Amino acid sequence: MAGQLKVRFAPSPTGLLHVGNARLALVNWLFARHGGGTFLLRLDDTDVDRSDARYGAAIEGDLGWLGLHWDEFARQSDRLARYAAAIERLKAAGRLYPCYETPEELSLKRKQQLSQGRPPVYDRAALSLGDSDRARLERDGRRPHWRFLLEERAVAWHDLARGPVRFEPGHMSDPVLVREDGHPLYTLSSVVDDGELGITHVVRGEDHVANTAVQIQLFEALAFVVPAFAHLPLLMGDDGKPLSKRLESLSIKALRDDGIEAGALCAYLAHLGTPTSASGAESMEDLVAGFDIAAFGRAAPRFDRSELEHLNMRLLHRLPFDAVRERLGLEGADEAFWAAVRPNLTRLEDARIWWRILHGDVEPVISDAALCRTAAALLPDEPWDETTFKSWAEAVGKATGAKGKALFMPLRQALTGMDHGPELRVLLPMLGRERALARLTSATPTKAGS
Repeated sequence: MAGQLKVRFAPSPTGLLHVGNARLALVNWLFARHGGGTFLLRLDDTDVDRSDARYGAAIEGDLGWLGLHWDEFARQSDRLARYAAAIERLKAAGRLYPCYETPEELSLKRKQQLSQGRPPVYDRAALSLGDSDRARLERDGRRPHWRFLLEERAVAWHDLARGPVRFEPGHMSDPVLVREDGHPLYTLSSVVDDGELGITHVVRGEDHVANTAVQIQLFEALAFVVPAFAHLPLLMGDDGKPLSKRLESLSIKALRDDGIEAGALCAYLAHLGTPTSASGAESMEDLVAGFDIAAFGRAAPRFDRSELEHLNMRLLHRLPFDAVRERLGLEGADEAFWAAVRPNLTRLEDARIWWRILHGDVEPVISDAALCRTAAALLPDEPWDETTFKSWAEAVGKATGAKGKALFMPLRQALTGMDHGPELRVLLPMLGRERALARLTSATPTKAGS
């Protein structure tokens, strides 16, 4: 279906984009790119009480940061006339009928059905109402909600992720498609959009499986081509519950602010729930080339923050200087600096810390003042290169009798204020003799940093 495949990602702008939804966006994007198709971003913003334009803008920004650029864009609030037209078509066909029960009455019916061991399926009592009954109810102030009349037949499809799926008749309620205020609900608006905008594959979470059984009949009633479906297991958090957009610590914004790289997050999410793991070396092109919707298993995958952070670190350690030059924003930083600090980074921001250590004011840690005084006296003249530290340290060790950690740790702490970091053989030439001498001769013993 190259050139014809079309998928969509349809978030509601009611909160920040979280990793669970981002995974679905990524899977849809990879599916489209792998199949040479089209990726549509649709904002489902018809819930006027909860939708917020700021969240819509944030979602677009997060997708752009991830590299998931869309080919087409739609906003449901711009398409209300299309839903109204579909409603009239369904009414004319006898597939949409008015109901007058209150929420309390419907709740009581469900409780009675459950107490009798029956499924809580709407009993279609509204179909027996005559014109006079409806007129009386409306005179009493009731306004109808509208239900879609399901056909009494099984609904089956081959799910690209779950395999064969079948819903038998009598186990599904006629869904409400229009509220009392005339507002169309998700089940209707989503089908109208998918049908009119030419969506060929709907890839979404498995919490929509029951919706799909209803929507297939709705696609057919509106004379739309029924798309293929794939329902993926929902991502789980550490608590074993599905991730929620209300967990802002797992929002894309929070992860970005914490220094997670977009490439690491995409690689992690693209492999989550499949038999393979990300290596940290994958480009987006690699993810597209290796994409297979059938690779996702039926078990719900667990989002592991520590795995993501480890992958993030591996990716950083592979990035060339050209990939970070602009993002570092450090005037004078070059490939030598990046090569020196890159193996010790967990976040890109850490590189700025090491730039400050090398070129700014740092309080040295003097844990062995006598050794540091000797080291200062033996500090060679410049020019320095990566062999300088070894010969200098050997001279200091010979003069003081210090070996191993007892030699190298006091030198590291005095020169950098830290007890870990990049190799001193590459840092020392960048630090320069003037700064090194000043730090070694600092008079106040202090406690080591971490």
